[in-house]
Amino acid sequence: MFVTILFTLAFLLIFLRIFHLRVKANSAKTESFQRLPAKDKMAVLKECLLNNPTEGNLQNLKEFCDKEGLPFDADGYRPFIKEQLELARIHANYVECDELYVRECEFIDRTAPMEFAEAETARNAGDTDTATIRTLEGISRLYSDGAIIKTLTALEGEYPKAAELRLKYIALAEACNESGADEKSLEALRKQRDAWIADLLAFEK
Repeated sequence: MFVTILFTLAFLLIFLRIFHLRVKANSAKTESFQRLPAKDKMAVLKECLLNNPTEGNLQNLKEFCDKEGLPFDADGYRPFIKEQLELARIHANYVECDELYVRECEFIDRTAPMEFAEAETARNAGDTDTATIRTLEGISRLYSDGAIIKTLTALEGEYPKAAELRLKYIALAEACNESGADEKSLEALRKQRDAWIADLLAFEK
């Protein structure tokens, strides 16, 4: 359990690309946020909810999805917030808290990054290069291991490099499994992680 959680935590800051924003609940009301493209707003709001599962952040994401006509089950997420409060009340241990985070990531990924819709539009227009690039960008905005591996696997027929990326991702998970939790080990993982992200977003013809 701890190994899996360590891997998840090591990737917590990977999958919000471009902005790497840390945003509080009321940031959804700021002018700088309002100027972002819709797909970036979605990524920020997801990040807010995962990092700080509160009713305010839940409502911000729900209102955004409603406005954009996107499916998001706010009632289905609400039990996670209740569980988070209960774990805080009883001073739950590290493993219990982060097992909850893993489940939250899986739930959040049910609402796909908007890049995937852009990819499908490009694919239908016959623009496979743009479709692949948008899919890779969407993968960079997924949180759960299962969703990342599944999407890379599905992309392999269109983009052979996806198979290599999937294997490297799995290798990175194994490296994390074998890693210590000391600063030097975590720094080595960070560098390996950053290299994987750079490879992911480096589209090859």
